[in-house]
Amino acid sequence: MPLTKVSPSIAIVILVASLLIGCGDTQHPGVDTVMLNAKVYTLNAGQPWAEAVAISGDSIVFVGDNAGALALADDDTIEYDLGGSLVLPGFIDTHVHPIMGGAFAQALALDTFGDIESWVAAIDAFAESNPDDDVIFGYGFLATTFGPEGPTRQLIDAVVADRPVLIMDEGFHGAWANTAALEALNITQDTADPVPGYSYYKRDERGDATGYLLEGTAGMAMDSLDVINDETTIEGAAIIIDIMNAYGVTAAFDASGDDDDPEHMARILNRIDSNGDLNLRLVGSVRATASKTSEENVETAARWREIVKGNSFHYNTLKIPDDGTVEGRTAAMFEDYQGEPGNNGETVFTEAQLTEMIKAAAAQNIDVHIHALGERAIHETLNAIEATRKALPETDSRFTICHLQVIIDQDVPRFGELDVIAQSTPLWASYDSYGQQFVSKDQFNRYWRYKDLENTGAKLSFGSDFPASGAGTLGLSPVVQIEIGHTRQEPGTPDALVQPPESQRISIESLVRGFTLDAAYQLRMEDEIGSIEVGKKADLVVLDQDIFAVDPYAIHKTNVVRTVLGGRTVFDATSDP
Repeated sequence: MPLTKVSPSIAIVILVASLLIGCGDTQHPGVDTVMLNAKVYTLNAGQPWAEAVAISGDSIVFVGDNAGALALADDDTIEYDLGGSLVLPGFIDTHVHPIMGGAFAQALALDTFGDIESWVAAIDAFAESNPDDDVIFGYGFLATTFGPEGPTRQLIDAVVADRPVLIMDEGFHGAWANTAALEALNITQDTADPVPGYSYYKRDERGDATGYLLEGTAGMAMDSLDVINDETTIEGAAIIIDIMNAYGVTAAFDASGDDDDPEHMARILNRIDSNGDLNLRLVGSVRATASKTSEENVETAARWREIVKGNSFHYNTLKIPDDGTVEGRTAAMFEDYQGEPGNNGETVFTEAQLTEMIKAAAAQNIDVHIHALGERAIHETLNAIEATRKALPETDSRFTICHLQVIIDQDVPRFGELDVIAQSTPLWASYDSYGQQFVSKDQFNRYWRYKDLENTGAKLSFGSDFPASGAGTLGLSPVVQIEIGHTRQEPGTPDALVQPPESQRISIESLVRGFTLDAAYQLRMEDEIGSIEVGKKADLVVLDQDIFAVDPYAIHKTNVVRTVLGGRTVFDATSDP
């Protein structure tokens, strides 16, 4: 319900303004914007709800009732009567690839939950409509649809044989190539696998590459075929950021820096910014690689922290990719994958290497973001963080483990005990009818343990992992993710299967917090954004329905009316097509 209580500092502002008016001074400055007649959910425990917000410059100067906000206005103040609309802090995507993902903005996007026939037809149609493209590039297929052997080059050869075709899977941990692409990449029977069993070329019984590329080989293929370059990245990033703004996103964690040249990344970001297209507060990371020592990886992160920063961005985090995915059967498990004796996935780093690297980062107060999806990778990562906490108890580093698909029971409480941020993508927490075939029943019943993690006192943060979300640009929508995280079902489908365990459903309030205040904590920006409080930046999103009150299966239908970044409207549904 609306609050009428005004804080002492605001009361002084109102009193001074009143005295100036009483003295006949008509030159007093009013606030720039007031939002009135709203349901403002603040994420401020001391004042959880309000009905009005006043903004001056890029900051919030008042949160309270309509009368208090109007008292700060003058003839030049813009007034928005929101008619009872819900106002939240701007959403924060805590694991996304908006810059690298820009290169995919104009690529072929497959329907992740389509079938093989429809994907081949889509590749054919895209190639026909883009006759001048030297390489046909796309993303989105679900590897498990093909079964254990994965996709084959011959399927694409049947429709496009005259030029290379490279299609990334929905998780961007694998790629599907045709024969022309393999030839352009010079992949033969003699080509060595970079990391056998993890980063490798799938082969048939004769030793020939099938066209399925796993982990690092997929990334190398993108680089070699030059499907990602500066111009496609800059143009596409502007498109992706516009879409994020339209979904109410005002800040993000870029999990994809992997360039050895931080000056190059800074130039790209500054070009996007100078074009007026960097309408996000962006914190980012640089990725560790197995080809470098722990010390070299940390020194790279330290260089990025000093060089890749600007008005709206700062890449200050070390990202450690430690395993793969369930669908690629490369996530590190304690059990063998069903039907694949001897394969329980792989970690990129040994536990000793992981510990050494995290300790080295903590010694320089560098934040660390670790990709660990399988139970064994998560366990070893927690061991490494625990060793670091004991060795360097005074470190200022914040540790985040991202994705967290399968967790063993004894590791759940360690997130709270070790102050580890639990980052994940609620979009994935609907029933996994495809991936179920590769894991045991016990593992399938330990998926996405959000409620258990919340109960440990750990901070939960949520993000899209676009373009690896598996839902195209729809995956960028926090409100869609909030519905799925709450129901653990396909959106809008109350009769759909519930992803077990059903007990892991979490509240709308918890999901909103994971996209706002706790997300801001992960970005080390909780004093600036993440809640609607006086003194914080005016990052806000206005929704056309109250997601706390509507039928949970209608949350995904919620539309963003307005997105405000630092007091400036970056999306307006009434003016955007």
